[in-house]
Amino acid sequence: MQRRKLGQAETSVSAIGYGAMSLTHFYGPIDADESDIVLRKVLDLGIDHIDTSNVYGAGLSEERIGAFLAKQGQQKDNTFKIATKAGITRNDDGERVFDNSAAHLGESLDKSLKRMGVDHVELFYVHRREAARPIEEVTETLAGFIKAGKIRQFGFSEIAPTSLAVAHSVHPVGAVQSEYSLSTRSPEMGLVQRTAELGTSLVAFCPVGRSLLTDTPHDFEKSQNIDFLKSNPRFLEPNLSRNIEATVAFRALAKDMGTSAAALAMAWLLHQGEHILPIPGTRSVEHLEQLAAGAELKLTPTNLADIDRVLPIGWAHGDRYNVGQWNGPEKYC
Repeated sequence: MQRRKLGQAETSVSAIGYGAMSLTHFYGPIDADESDIVLRKVLDLGIDHIDTSNVYGAGLSEERIGAFLAKQGQQKDNTFKIATKAGITRNDDGERVFDNSAAHLGESLDKSLKRMGVDHVELFYVHRREAARPIEEVTETLAGFIKAGKIRQFGFSEIAPTSLAVAHSVHPVGAVQSEYSLSTRSPEMGLVQRTAELGTSLVAFCPVGRSLLTDTPHDFEKSQNIDFLKSNPRFLEPNLSRNIEATVAFRALAKDMGTSAAALAMAWLLHQGEHILPIPGTRSVEHLEQLAAGAELKLTPTNLADIDRVLPIGWAHGDRYNVGQWNGPEKYC
């Protein structure tokens, strides 16, 4: 597995990480034994950057990581470079709200460490910004966790390049997490550039477009059985049929190159900058192998031109989020 540097600490991690939301039931059922099989395959493939959150399955993802680590014996502390997140909670009415206060983030971090059975994590993100709280204040809070030895670096998920610059003026920011793939190119309008300029890693989630950039994109029936996708604009008709048709040529191109569509999508993303670290998620060992294979693909300028030809920027039908899903991410273009 190719290696890259993560964040300001320049921690060596696998070029491709693993998004551990898939260890919960978000995209379909998975039990504890199946989770262990996936995590074992993650290690066998040389993947050691693992990304989770306190809200993934209401702590279930972290618990399953912790249970797996507990079985690693003396290697426990050297198994993964863990990133987790906090900042999303519920109010008294059960509505999703964002809390970036020092008290909430500190309590959440302590609970995450306990669930995973570790005394620190490599990276701690603010999962969503609390708009009313100055990001400078939040950055000071996060810097305090570094001083306390609970985290090595911190980051923010789904923030604008301008917010990154403000936070970075207070303390160097290790990573920004954002959706980025051949189907979501908006980070190229400032975020890719600003993260590179500041030495901040750009951690790309959903790098295969929630299945659209694979050999087996979700059909309408399957999409309707996944809570997040059943109301997502790109997976509603007629957009879904149009998106599947739009990616036929990409799948054919991957086949002609002797690889899978997922591997080609991962390779394309890795070729967009040395500071970019994709974190695909999956419950399938076979799919995980395809994703990891993307780190070994060397693309020529001709290959990259062919990809841009079959999937030109702006090809996807429908927004990447619906109105409710846009609650939290910062729009900047």
